[in-house]
Amino acid sequence: MYDIEKYYNAKTVSEAVTLLKEHPDARIISGGSDVLIKIREGRMAGTSLVAIRDIPEIKGIEKKENGDIYIGAGTVFSHITADPVIQKYIPVLGEAVDQVGGPQIRNIGTIGGNICNGAVSADSVPTVFSYNSLLHIANEEGGRIVPVREFYLGPGRVDLHPGEVLTHVVIPHAEYEGYHGHYIKYSMRNAMDIATLSCSVVSKVNIGEQVLEDVRITFGVAAPVPYRCTETEELLKGQKLGEELYRKLENSIRSEIHPRDSWRASKAFRLQIGGEIARRALIRTVELAEEEQGGEHA
Repeated sequence: MYDIEKYYNAKTVSEAVTLLKEHPDARIISGGSDVLIKIREGRMAGTSLVAIRDIPEIKGIEKKENGDIYIGAGTVFSHITADPVIQKYIPVLGEAVDQVGGPQIRNIGTIGGNICNGAVSADSVPTVFSYNSLLHIANEEGGRIVPVREFYLGPGRVDLHPGEVLTHVVIPHAEYEGYHGHYIKYSMRNAMDIATLSCSVVSKVNIGEQVLEDVRITFGVAAPVPYRCTETEELLKGQKLGEELYRKLENSIRSEIHPRDSWRASKAFRLQIGGEIARRALIRTVELAEEEQGGEHA
């Protein structure tokens, strides 16, 4: 039984904003994979809902003329994974969301819901962070743009005000052009489990010079919010590729992240795993760069 007070089905973003302003206690629902569970468990019993699942303007993926990639907040995970723009330019995001739950969840769960839920274990979020993505949010005042790194306020808390709707996740052209990414999720089971620890690495590599020109490293479940390892990034930029680089990476990561003890894993275990998965992810991005640059010169 679902204890729902009232249900409103918005057909446009402006209608959703109006409904949310008229009913400030209402919650947004799209796929419902999180909201309905909370209602059934009693944590959101008696809540009114504003559905945004039938709003076409927040669905789909488009590469604009300036190269920026717009991902509708209402786009489900399975569509992101299969989209040709994602596959060509930022395949790591498709690979990351393909690790969310099972096929049923990936067919209803949306990237907007994954971000706005505020869960530190969300599979899409580390990669969204590593690409320095921008969040387009609609409201009565015409909307605002928020860097994703400023959106997370604490565990389960995000910078979404009453009467606001996330409409698009934007990955600027300069943030993905020439970069390769890899996402690793460590969990207790191989499928349908939330992350014990996760890491998304995005790098730009000069294969000819064997230099790591730029790197972004973001962890999930390593701090109260998704965590960009800026100290490690600065340490590694401009360094020669090789075992010494990867050793520095592991040591720096273990001193920088702040995981906690929980029933899923101890802090010490997460620190050990963190260095290892960051190393593996960076190595894979270098391999991807080698494959691409090698093919260009073949």
